[in-house]
Amino acid sequence: IGIPWLVAATVRSISHVRALSVFNKAGETVGTVEQRVTGFSIHSLIGMCIFFDKPRSLLTQVPLPVLMGLFMYLGTSALPGNEMFERIKEIFQDNSARVGTKWEKIPRNVTNMFTIIQCACLGAMVWVKGSPIGVLFPVVIAALAPLRFALEKTGIVKKEYMDILDHEE
Repeated sequence: IGIPWLVAATVRSISHVRALSVFNKAGETVGTVEQRVTGFSIHSLIGMCIFFDKPRSLLTQVPLPVLMGLFMYLGTSALPGNEMFERIKEIFQDNSARVGTKWEKIPRNVTNMFTIIQCACLGAMVWVKGSPIGVLFPVVIAALAPLRFALEKTGIVKKEYMDILDHEE
C-alpha cells in the first residue's frame, strides 16, 4: 500500500526527499535512501493534533511569527535549483550566467518571454485565489495546459525550445 505517502507538492516532502538523497563526488544524485519512519511519524503527529486536545493546545503556544518564519525558510531553501526561479534571476544577469544551464542554446529573448509568461500565469493564479472569484482557481490551473500548447502551436515558442523549457525530470 505504501502508507503513509509523501506528497511531492509540499515543501516538507521535497525537503525530506532531498535530505535522503545520496550524492556522488560531483554532487549529482545517484539515489535515495528509502525509509518510512519519517512519513509515519509526521502523519501520526498530524493525526494526534487533529484528534487530541493536548497536542493541539501545545501548538497554540507557538507564536505565529515563528511558524511564518519556519515556512518562509522552508520555501526559500527550496528555491535554488528551481528552473523558473533560475530563469527569473537570469533575466537580470549577463549572458555569461546562461553557461551550463539546460536552456543555454535557446535564444535569450525566447527564454525571457517564456519566463515572463510563466510569471504572469503565477500572478493570475495568486490574484484569482485571493479574489472573490477564488472558486475559479481550478479553471486557471486547467487553462495552463492549453496555453502551453497554444504557445507551441502558434510558433511563439518552437517545439524544440518548449521541450527544453517545459520538461519533466
